Amino acid sequence: MSHSRLASPRARHLPAVGLLIGVCLLTPGRVSAWTAEEIAAGRAHWAFQPPVDRPPPAVRDVAWPRTPIDRHLLAALEDAGIAPVADTDRATLIRRLAFDLTGLPPAPEEVRAFVADTSADALERVVEGYLASPRFGERWARHWLDVARYAESSGKDSNVPFPHAWRYRDYCIAAFNDDVPFDRFVREQIAGDLLDVRDEAEQARAIVATGFLALGPKGLADRDARQFRLDLVDEQIDVVSQSMLGLTLACARCHDHAFDPVNQHDYYALAGIFLSTDTLYGTHAQQRNLHPSTLLELPPAAGLPPAVADLSAADLARLERRVADLETAAEEMRREVAMEQREGGNPVTGFVRVRAARDRAATARVDRSLFRDDGSPRTLAMGALDRPVPVDSPLLARGELDQAGDLVPRGLVEVLCAPGEPRAIATGSGRLDLAYWIGSRDNPLTARVLVNRVWLKLMGRGLVTTPDNFGTMGMAPSHPALLDHLAVSFMDDGWSVKRLIRRIVTSRAYALSSVHHEANERIDPDNTLHWRMDRRRLDAEAIRDAMLAVSGALDETPFAGSLVARAQEDPFGLAQVIGQLRGGTFRHRSIYLPIIRDQIPEFLGVFDFPDASLVSGTRDATNVPSQVLFLLNNPETTALAEAFATRVGRLPGDAASRLDAAFEMALARPPQADERAALRRLHDAFITDQPRGADGARRALVAACQALLASAEFRSLN
Repeated sequence: MSHSRLASPRARHLPAVGLLIGVCLLTPGRVSAWTAEEIAAGRAHWAFQPPVDRPPPAVRDVAWPRTPIDRHLLAALEDAGIAPVADTDRATLIRRLAFDLTGLPPAPEEVRAFVADTSADALERVVEGYLASPRFGERWARHWLDVARYAESSGKDSNVPFPHAWRYRDYCIAAFNDDVPFDRFVREQIAGDLLDVRDEAEQARAIVATGFLALGPKGLADRDARQFRLDLVDEQIDVVSQSMLGLTLACARCHDHAFDPVNQHDYYALAGIFLSTDTLYGTHAQQRNLHPSTLLELPPAAGLPPAVADLSAADLARLERRVADLETAAEEMRREVAMEQREGGNPVTGFVRVRAARDRAATARVDRSLFRDDGSPRTLAMGALDRPVPVDSPLLARGELDQAGDLVPRGLVEVLCAPGEPRAIATGSGRLDLAYWIGSRDNPLTARVLVNRVWLKLMGRGLVTTPDNFGTMGMAPSHPALLDHLAVSFMDDGWSVKRLIRRIVTSRAYALSSVHHEANERIDPDNTLHWRMDRRRLDAEAIRDAMLAVSGALDETPFAGSLVARAQEDPFGLAQVIGQLRGGTFRHRSIYLPIIRDQIPEFLGVFDFPDASLVSGTRDATNVPSQVLFLLNNPETTALAEAFATRVGRLPGDAASRLDAAFEMALARPPQADERAALRRLHDAFITDQPRGADGARRALVAACQALLASAEFRSLN
């Protein structure tokens, strides 16, 4: 079964409302529901007040600020008696820009050109070039995929593949490259199937966007269908509220919230919206998958790439014979086991044999269903559709299925709505209402949450240091007026993420050095006021991609589909996917690596890749010995060191000049005298320990290149 729909939106948009939620704690619920007075008081929380862009504050050092951002920061610094440190050097600045905007290091010639260019618009031209690069979308989509808990398998007890999850990944890359307005980006992911569209291409994009709702972890081996459905809905409520609103609404599933004015009634009003939604994730019935699902078929005119290649007539015939043979084998196995049972055979063993035979036939039928009768592949996607008849959810005491109370009309949480405004859903599931409300300029949270996420990625810490929680248990902003300025400017700029990034990276604050300043550190040891740039360790993808780029091994061609899409729906298929990555033969950017829950590629796992089952606005950035050991001993990293040495070895000049060039390629700056001497000592010592001749010289160059790739500076931003 497949679905293809072109739907018109309802005209009604929800009114401006405020939101409140806190951390879901493992504590008993409140004895009584939140009163109307308590809910009204909750609306006074800072995050639920509309952002207001007031004039930037006055500062004493009027020559220092370059932008309103700088004036907001400098005013707070001056109040604390702190002066910002000096600007960083231009080589460090362009390396910072390159990694922040594209996730890749700048080429040596880019660095030299920027250092030599003293024109007034030099910085702006570099920024524009990086924003226009296709690599920008690959970098910034990965940030959103962390928040969207993107993965290509179900995780949990059975870990079944999601072969078509990659379409959502590619949707995000294209959306950031095209600078799709963020309010539209939000609406497409919640209710793309219900939005008005211009043509089939836009329809296909919007349908793929709803894969956001289908990507979450799922307990496909759960034998209780109702429990599975409610768990799926709970996960959808959690990801929508945390990722887009910076709130944790799922805390009210089992009891009234312990701290914030959100009742169980509110939770089940929202749950009805998602219970009225058909979530299609595309897994077929197997012994370990008791909750199969169909997919959405996209219109061929949309021009989206298929997951698999065309089949010739001969190959299609072979596939059809395989289906017939496996179905025959399954029926023969059933008869054989039935005969054994009549003769006293083991019923458990018999069941397993029959089920395995049927599962093999089912897998073959799914393989056949990927193709039309002419051998061309169907274009399929995960996503969501409204159910034909919307439903309301009963209120479940303590979240227990056997303690169902009265039905709760579909709607929004009371504290989210302005006093006196209707919050019930009039028609349909309510997803379209929810999508328009979340993506509304009147919503006080959505713009704030997004600009805080962007600030965090560019500056090393958020203005709100709990980016997934703006509720009463989250942290207050360090610079509330600056947060509001960015939020309002973001909306005034048409919700453009690229304009927001441009606004931040062209500020004086972004260009600060990361040097230590003892007096400032005594006053503000955590750099909360941003008197310097925090030194940051690169994330896993940037480290791997930089190694590929520097070694000359990076294939910048977007990877077509996913390795998971080519695997069978069984544990061995997923294991084969991971096996294909060993040895470093996959040379595309890291965003195209398969993300299988509980089987993350080793390179990513070593460098703190987040749990793909959770909303992850921040990543850990550890610095532990196992990471250096990995860089020195892993077959993929040693292969890249070999490739780097081959690239350097082709350069003209003597060994000393090649080492200088290798240093500049790796760290985007020429070596200082002591660094040059240290690298040459390592190189020469290695030659001494090796057999004489060309091979010994090459091994010495490999050792020097590997030392650069394993250095702390290579995997850090200053």
